[in-house]
Amino acid sequence: MAWLLDLWDELSAWLPALLTLTHILLVAGTLIWALMIKTNTISAVAWCLVIIFLPFIGPLMFFVFGYQHVHRPLKRKRRHKARYQMPPHPADYAATHHPELVELPDAKPVDLTLSASLATLAARFGASSVTVGNQIDFYDDGAPAIGAMLEAVRNARHHVHLEFFIWQPDELGRHVLEVLAERARQGIEVRLLYDGVGSRRLSPRLLRPLREAGGKSCPFLPLNPWRRRVQINMRNHRKILVVDGQVGFIGGLNIGDEYLGKDPCFGYWRDTHLRIRGPAVCDLQRVFCEDWDFAADEHLSDQGEADGRYFRAKSAGGPYAAQIIDSGPDKDLKAIREVTFAAIAKARRRVWIASPYFVPDTGLLDALRLAAYSGIDVRLLGLFCPDHWVPYYAARYWWTDMLSAGVQVYQYAKGMMHAKVMVVDDEFASVGTANLDNRSMYLSFEVNCLLYSNDAVKRLEESFLRDFQESVLLDRDAYATRPFAGRLLENACRLASPIL
Repeated sequence: MAWLLDLWDELSAWLPALLTLTHILLVAGTLIWALMIKTNTISAVAWCLVIIFLPFIGPLMFFVFGYQHVHRPLKRKRRHKARYQMPPHPADYAATHHPELVELPDAKPVDLTLSASLATLAARFGASSVTVGNQIDFYDDGAPAIGAMLEAVRNARHHVHLEFFIWQPDELGRHVLEVLAERARQGIEVRLLYDGVGSRRLSPRLLRPLREAGGKSCPFLPLNPWRRRVQINMRNHRKILVVDGQVGFIGGLNIGDEYLGKDPCFGYWRDTHLRIRGPAVCDLQRVFCEDWDFAADEHLSDQGEADGRYFRAKSAGGPYAAQIIDSGPDKDLKAIREVTFAAIAKARRRVWIASPYFVPDTGLLDALRLAAYSGIDVRLLGLFCPDHWVPYYAARYWWTDMLSAGVQVYQYAKGMMHAKVMVVDDEFASVGTANLDNRSMYLSFEVNCLLYSNDAVKRLEESFLRDFQESVLLDRDAYATRPFAGRLLENACRLASPIL
């Protein structure tokens, strides 16, 4: 034992110097790493300060929360994505590959330039071409939307494709899994893709009946320290359901009891979801197939291309012109962010936005403020009772700038407001999964449906007006007198904006 004590004494003498040297090398290496991959100046400065002033913890936080470099899995996802850039469309596919030439069915001639320019811009960022002849049903809360989804699954004749960020192992989650397992036993192809972090409670035991029935399930980028996958970011925030390649669902709803308003902590759940029938379903299917191909290594296009089993949607004779746009950390250009910025910048009459999490970057903030200063009707619909406190208080910090510019800020008081909707003027709208925050715009995989339709705008306008009546409109002068403790907390939370 004496030699062990002597060895310990020698190590103890060298330990402080060894730790100091390790810390210096770790900080220097992480700083270089952060400076090389962080293109946003504010984000780079914030992370450098965290790395320097939090010994050992700072570099660890950067590796977990700040590292979005396209490593091997995302490089592989880019390769898989290339397989689906030109999905097979049906013969009566109405749009061309030049969205600026598409005659939008109900757009006013004076407003056509806005629609055409946004559609062209979105296509240049990788969105699908504009399709016409879509029939779209709008849902404002969870019960009817989830009921429609279950009905579509029960009526499936060939396949059911599901992709969700959160799948809770509660009453609704278990019920939907039972329905899927039953359909799989009847010979229907069932594929379930769920996020490895958002659906972390979805255990293999709960999925076993589905797999034993012949269905397939797969996590998207699960945490795996052995494969250096420990990032909380780069999550799949998409919510997609495609049935038989003919009916598609997209919006803000996940699978869980809270989305039916059954969770007493949240109360009534206000969300926006779409059911689409028409050629836009092919483009929604493409997004699912890309993600499934990456996660499960199953190339569906090869199997369904010959007989159109997966890409078979035809014109539904509806009045809606639609365009599916997806975005994620596997792309250099953040398509949803850029189209959102362009829509705000091109607005001439109004910009109404619903987002539970409002932590935008400087460019989007400036665009909203400039629009308000220009006399455009800018309104933000956010939360009164939040589910996540840090982004809520960060949003409250930015509300001050919005109110000062003349933006009307509403806090939804009836329950949990989870919709992700934007309406611009009288002809453009966006509904999907992306919030107006840095996480959705830069860090997560998202998908939205862009609508170039007066009918769609009118339908969403009605929902907005009902929501405004059930909300608290902030008064700029009263808001400025809120307690100092609250303002201090807001300032502290907004420092985390780059990762919110």
